[in-house]
Amino acid sequence: MYPREVEDVLYEHPAVADAAVIGLPHPDLGEEVGAAVVLKPGAGTTAEELREYVKRQVAAYKYPRRVWVTVALPKGPTGKILKREIVPPPEPEGR
Repeated sequence: MYPREVEDVLYEHPAVADAAVIGLPHPDLGEEVGAAVVLKPGAGTTAEELREYVKRQVAAYKYPRRVWVTVALPKGPTGKILKREIVPPPEPEGR
């Protein structure tokens, strides 16, 4: 799975300013797809809506199981997103 493919779909959403797809540890699968998203100023959507948006457009194994909205993504001096520095929020209990 190429993260860029899922990121491209996220960028097509009218509320998304920035997006980064990363692998998240999973106890049974090894890794699962996660996405950190920054919304455009004044835009309103939910992480669940973004997850469903991507799910409708990519293969079942590619859509992000976890999506979270954040205020900013870490970037280097050239403006490139530093995926290794992205820290996902804690998972909700009962998951």
